[in-house]
Amino acid sequence: MTKLTWINILHFYQPPTADNETVILAAEKSYKRIIGALKRNPKIKFTVNLAGCLLEKSDKLGYQNLISDIKMLHDNRQIELTGTAAFHSLLPLLPAGEIKRNIETNQAILKKYFGESFSPAGFFSPELAYSAGLAAIIKSYGYQWLMLDEISAMGELNKINFTKSYREKNTGLKICFRSRALSRSYTAKTIFNLINGGFTGTAITATDAELYGLRHEDHSGTFEKLLHRSELETKTVSEFLAGLPDEIAISPIASSWESTQAELKKGLPYALWQNKNNKIQKLLWQLAELAIGTVNGHQADRNYSWARHHLDRGLASCTFWWASARDFELFGGLAWNPDEIERGLNELIRSIRALTAPDSKQAKIAGEKLYIKIKTLIWHKHWHYYWK
Repeated sequence: MTKLTWINILHFYQPPTADNETVILAAEKSYKRIIGALKRNPKIKFTVNLAGCLLEKSDKLGYQNLISDIKMLHDNRQIELTGTAAFHSLLPLLPAGEIKRNIETNQAILKKYFGESFSPAGFFSPELAYSAGLAAIIKSYGYQWLMLDEISAMGELNKINFTKSYREKNTGLKICFRSRALSRSYTAKTIFNLINGGFTGTAITATDAELYGLRHEDHSGTFEKLLHRSELETKTVSEFLAGLPDEIAISPIASSWESTQAELKKGLPYALWQNKNNKIQKLLWQLAELAIGTVNGHQADRNYSWARHHLDRGLASCTFWWASARDFELFGGLAWNPDEIERGLNELIRSIRALTAPDSKQAKIAGEKLYIKIKTLIWHKHWHYYWK
């Protein structure tokens, strides 16, 4: 029987600043559903990106059984786990030292839960954000492949041949490109319909795991029904890449899984998180840069570990994403939430406040001025433009 081959990458993540209720809701509605479905269908294989901050938070909230199930599925090679950034920062926008810290911290967290021998082959950059410099750092840690959105290849959609193997020209990293059109749907239903329509090719999707239950209530159980279809074959990314013919060398462009062709033509690869016309984002990045420089310049401070804790959390991509105010039509809405922006803002200023060294005073004052300005802008914008 000719089958449809589905390469499904699931991104498990909640912000490090998320409250307990948010994480619990995601675990109960999505994570447990996905892992339970895999346990009931041992022939199904997925690739999973699990952010270290979520793994630690899940453990604290009592989800040891869920973590054990993930470990069991990983040990049985039904799940392939990837490397990523522990605190889900938008890596290309950070200094190399911060990128390395995110990668190394995530490695340490996953080894704690999945064994010291844990060594993932692939890397999932948050928001599938790519830059050539980031790829070089990822390669230096021994990763073999990188997940990217199809627009990263040439700055346009519908240019990728998903049956071909690609590698990054400078580093030799293999690249697995996701189909944006398929990934921007309720993928279970889309794959189900493709099978019904007689499609027998390859479908590569990469989505947030929360799509399966939390963001889309699948009342008919299409996801579970799909996994029982005899016409469906699944592979992990590593298995898929290993079976492809000769590789095509390519130099991807700086981009993310939200980049548009128009933005890339304007040289704005990360417009959703760093838009030069967005005053709040511009000031947030100024505060972030101040915090990074100040905290890293005081590693001997007796409160350094506490300052570092706040900085890691404040640099999460969500801080900047929620300030974009972009309107998402699919399973979303308006990317504007003053409380979420303020969570990250508070973490950034606390990282500077936590330091005890007398010579941090100037940075503290500069930080407070930025903090007050940003906070005023957030709430002025909210009450004048978005509050109803």
